Amino acid sequence: MTALPGFRATVPASTANLGPGFDALGLALARYDVVDLRVTEGGLKIEVLDAGAGGVEDVPTDESHLVVRALRRACEHLDVRPPGLHLRCHNSIPHARGLGSSAAAVVTGVALGYALAERPLDGDALQLAAEFEGHADNAAASLFGGLVVAWSEDGRFRAERVEPNPAIRPVVAVPAEKSSTHATRGLLPSQVPHADAAHSAGRAALAVLAVTERPELLMAATEDRLHQDYRAEAYPASTGLVRTLRARGVPATISGAGPTVLALTLTGILPPGVDVEGFDVSELPVDRDGVQVVAR
Repeated sequence: MTALPGFRATVPASTANLGPGFDALGLALARYDVVDLRVTEGGLKIEVLDAGAGGVEDVPTDESHLVVRALRRACEHLDVRPPGLHLRCHNSIPHARGLGSSAAAVVTGVALGYALAERPLDGDALQLAAEFEGHADNAAASLFGGLVVAWSEDGRFRAERVEPNPAIRPVVAVPAEKSSTHATRGLLPSQVPHADAAHSAGRAALAVLAVTERPELLMAATEDRLHQDYRAEAYPASTGLVRTLRARGVPATISGAGPTVLALTLTGILPPGVDVEGFDVSELPVDRDGVQVVAR
């Protein structure tokens, strides 16, 4: 009897925007979800062993599970038809905190689909993953690792990876409360002043230079006028911490849709005396490899 295939996917968290690079800049971080997949003779079984700082009972264990949805989509694209699936999910990326948990789940499913098809990840993998969220910054970071610059062109999602400067040591401050990307996007205006748009364009370009070659420019490069102030009411404690850190000379931003705070430090710590009550603070190194899939 031929043994049925099995794989383990390890996918990093990500932080998006880095301040002004709204839906365009993403950075992979060394906190990982790990999913073991075994092809079975039939049916679907999902074991959620932990749930990324959330309740296991809140994670679906049927076809609505995001990893399964992405896996099914990739298998359809690649013309692969596994008879049955057994997944064991170890989630350490906090859910709904602005660290790319949804994108990580989608990338996991897509990468496992490619593994089942015995195909290397290609440009279509990014397209499949980004279609779930409508933008490619988090998905590209989890796929490729490092810093990514993402955009869409003629209906296709694109991204280029660049190497972050090794001196940068990201620190995240994760609050207990969750945030909804859909809800926080609803706080954004349909139009912004031309001066703010021009400011954002310049600072986003500067952010690429600062993260790759000139970390001393990070304070200026992470200054945002495009989205953070409009969403401040959704997470006042996080907004307050960003402002406190920046006043102390720390390049801090809201991570993605929040409410996690990202600080791009050169020390791996926050300044003494900063009030971080209510936040889980830790250094998260940059992940440079992206999603990894091995046979099991």
